[in-house]
Amino acid sequence: MTFLFYTAIFLFLLLSVVLSLVILVQESKSMGLGASFGGDPGESLFGTSTAAVLKKFTAYLAVIFMAACVLLSIWSGSIGRSPKGPAIQLEETAE
Repeated sequence: MTFLFYTAIFLFLLLSVVLSLVILVQESKSMGLGASFGGDPGESLFGTSTAAVLKKFTAYLAVIFMAACVLLSIWSGSIGRSPKGPAIQLEETAE
C-alpha cells in the first residue's frame, strides 16, 4: 500500500509540473513564456487554435489537480490514523 501511495504522490507532483508549464506557455497580455520561443503576439506556439486548446487543457488539468488534492488528503489522513506496526501497549505503574 505504501508503494501505491508514493506512486500517487509522484504522479501528483508530475501533474503539478505539467500544469505549471501549460499555464506558463499560454499567451498573456505580456506574451508570457511563449515569447521566449521566438513567437510574436500574432503567432501561436503550436498552431492556429492553440489558445482555445490550451485553455481547455488547462481547465481539465486543474480539475484533475483539485480532485487529486482532495483524494490524497483523505488518503494521507487515513494512513495517519491506521496503526502500521505492532501495537505497543504501555503499562501503567501504580506508585
